[in-house]
Amino acid sequence: MKKVVKFGGSSLASAAQFEKAGAIIKKDDSRRYVVPSAPGKRTPNDTKVTDMLYSCYGQAIIEEEFEEQLKEIKARYKGIVKGLKLDLSLDAEFKIIEENFSKKVGRDYAASRGEYLNGIIMAAYLGYEFIDAAEIIVFDEAGEFDAFSTDKLLSERLAETERAVIPGFYGAMPNGKIKTFSRGGSDITGSIVAKAVHADMYENWTDVSGFLIADPRIIRNPKAIDVITYRELRELSYMGATVLHEDAIFPVRKEGIPINIRNTNIPEDKGTLIVEGTCRKPRFTITGIAGKKDFASITIEKAMMNSEVGFCKKVLEVFEDNDISIEHMPSGIDTMTIFVHQDEFEEKEQKVIAGIHRAVEPDFLELESDLALIAVVGRGMRATRGTSGRIFSALAHANVNVKMIDQGSSELNIIIGVRNHDFEAAVRALYDIFVTTQI
Repeated sequence: MKKVVKFGGSSLASAAQFEKAGAIIKKDDSRRYVVPSAPGKRTPNDTKVTDMLYSCYGQAIIEEEFEEQLKEIKARYKGIVKGLKLDLSLDAEFKIIEENFSKKVGRDYAASRGEYLNGIIMAAYLGYEFIDAAEIIVFDEAGEFDAFSTDKLLSERLAETERAVIPGFYGAMPNGKIKTFSRGGSDITGSIVAKAVHADMYENWTDVSGFLIADPRIIRNPKAIDVITYRELRELSYMGATVLHEDAIFPVRKEGIPINIRNTNIPEDKGTLIVEGTCRKPRFTITGIAGKKDFASITIEKAMMNSEVGFCKKVLEVFEDNDISIEHMPSGIDTMTIFVHQDEFEEKEQKVIAGIHRAVEPDFLELESDLALIAVVGRGMRATRGTSGRIFSALAHANVNVKMIDQGSSELNIIIGVRNHDFEAAVRALYDIFVTTQI
């Protein structure tokens, strides 16, 4: 068996956390390839090393003193090295960083040094080979990730390497210039490495025991999701759930490699398994609840609308012409309602209204604002009768007025529209009926 393990910044912020991560790796001999992030916050009021590097480089850019800030960053790493009792000096690395900051080589270079230095420490601590991501993660001349060249390089390099540490978050362009992924890029690196080595599992270690069914800021101690499919994850992610970046999922999904989200602080927890498909029966009818506030709706009413060929196309072209993306579009025989992001729509609302009148000559047009959309997602809904009925019942009991309900044809998700001020109450009511009481 072959596993790729990625550790987030919260799992590598101190020597003590490094030791926990090291113990996890050493406990399972199949954990052969490690992708570390830069050190995160040690306490809630602490600063992430990546943010420290951005700030330090910002000083260099405006030709202000940055050496003191760089010393603070060096002290963070020195503390980790000392705590791990390693015979390792990063002085030469920091000298190069200082020189490159003075040369103003770029923000991406500055940000990437957090992962780079953590990778050196992790490799020394584990006795693994260190491979600089700049040597094997390829971006083209336009700064776009080159998946084909990267996969070829990585596959060839790691075929000859039994165990290795590859820092996350960055790679290099053909001219050698460092280029980073977006924030959360270490997740992407881990996924790319897992694909290249044809891993049996991609373990993503963080400070939570997997994904939660609902937002813990709304639901107190929500239960974790045991198993989730990529499609369910996509639906929850789209509706605002804090999950893996889509770019981090694609490489492993293409190869059918499962992702396991685990907790470094509670390694015995099984976490959440993300898979292409599964025969496992879900614990609850639903897999998760997620939602977002601040939508607006535009309801267009016209008699015999359904028999007018191209009606919807004409309406949608008005939104396209005004560069406004559409979130949902429930419709009836003589009505259609379009949900859009309120902040996008407000600036152009009069242009859109005038455009719709010219395009389709509606009998009636109504606008509503301050709406929220909530997605109830779950593969278990397909085999369960009365799911929509239970949703209406739960929301009615909580005195929440439903503005819209829209079920996808896959029967994987149901979208509910409510007022902004009813959002939290609606999520609590849905969680209660499907998870707490399971009525």
